[in-house]
Amino acid sequence: MISLIKGCRVYSPNDIGIKDVLLAGGKIEGIYDNIELKDDLLKINIIDGNKKLMFPGFIDSHVHIIGGGGEGGYHTRTPEIQLSSLIESGITSVVGCIGTDGVCRDMNSLIAKVKSLKEEGISAYAYTGSYEVPVKTATESIKSDLMLIDEIIGVGEIALSDHRSSQPSFDGFVNLVAQSRVGGLLSNKAGIVNVHLGEGMRRLKYIFDLIEQTEIPAEQLLPTHINRNSDLFEMGLEYVKKGGYIDLTTSCDLEHMENGELRAGEGLGVFLEKGMEIEHMTFSSDGNGSMPRFDKNGNLAGLGICSVSSLYREVKFAIKEFNVPIDKAISVITSNVAKLLKLNNKGRIEEGKDADLVIVNEDNLEIDIVFANGKKVVEKGKAVVKGTFEQ
Repeated sequence: MISLIKGCRVYSPNDIGIKDVLLAGGKIEGIYDNIELKDDLLKINIIDGNKKLMFPGFIDSHVHIIGGGGEGGYHTRTPEIQLSSLIESGITSVVGCIGTDGVCRDMNSLIAKVKSLKEEGISAYAYTGSYEVPVKTATESIKSDLMLIDEIIGVGEIALSDHRSSQPSFDGFVNLVAQSRVGGLLSNKAGIVNVHLGEGMRRLKYIFDLIEQTEIPAEQLLPTHINRNSDLFEMGLEYVKKGGYIDLTTSCDLEHMENGELRAGEGLGVFLEKGMEIEHMTFSSDGNGSMPRFDKNGNLAGLGICSVSSLYREVKFAIKEFNVPIDKAISVITSNVAKLLKLNNKGRIEEGKDADLVIVNEDNLEIDIVFANGKKVVEKGKAVVKGTFEQ
């Protein structure tokens, strides 16, 4: 099916004005000031883009696609993600990961889920490992996982500064990052290491020490949950000044914010106010992970579940409440992520890129239409394509 979206204001993520965008063969065939096609010659799906904005498909780089949690016992294990949850949130590319439980959640299940999401129509990838160091891989090593398994693009989520971590040594942490870097070089992948940061007082110490004491560049690491508290956020800003990249988690309990916790949308506003380079920030949802709350002694005080819908919610919050320009706000879930993860056909609306698009209403920024790999999967904000076992 060929699709033509006419007269839509396009953010590539840069604002390139009112354009006609032609999709064919799962790709963006071209971007035109005006193009007229006779739909009696070809079967063409023509969409009126008047009073609409078009964004690249969103990339969520941290989702527990096979479920997560378990910190409160077996009954607190969270469920797998469903396709409709992702696409109705505008997410056309997702990276799956394993968190606290690296025993009952394993790489075989994660890779199988990635493959199933791909079969259902979106783009999906995975990190090898979990919170633990040494990393539990699918093959014999981090390098071989990256080189032999197409879907694996990095390592994560490795836990630091958290009572749930495996308390790795600094040398052990450096070694896994080095393996991921070399594996990435050999496979032409990012080899990124996604680092979970907890409430611990060491915060980013291992990461600062790594970039200062080794030859490994800062773009090999993406520390996440940086907006967990104000002290961690401030240290994250210092890390950016040294060339680092940081990821803010969009999921939060809006009615019960943790002490010092910063909404991702507000964090983006503060980040730009301080003159930081937007390319050094990304958002991810931590979708389908548990949202545990611990008391000062580390005991579980409550439990929720993270939602992928928060990814775009926080982008809208930044735009509406902190006057963040649309192009900059959208980049933290599109082009910035694609560049860091080396997803070369994602994150931008350009000729030849994958036809992953999110079309929103101009007046309220609500999602209207979503294309994934050239196929319309959402219309009027609702999924028109469902997962295999969805009603």
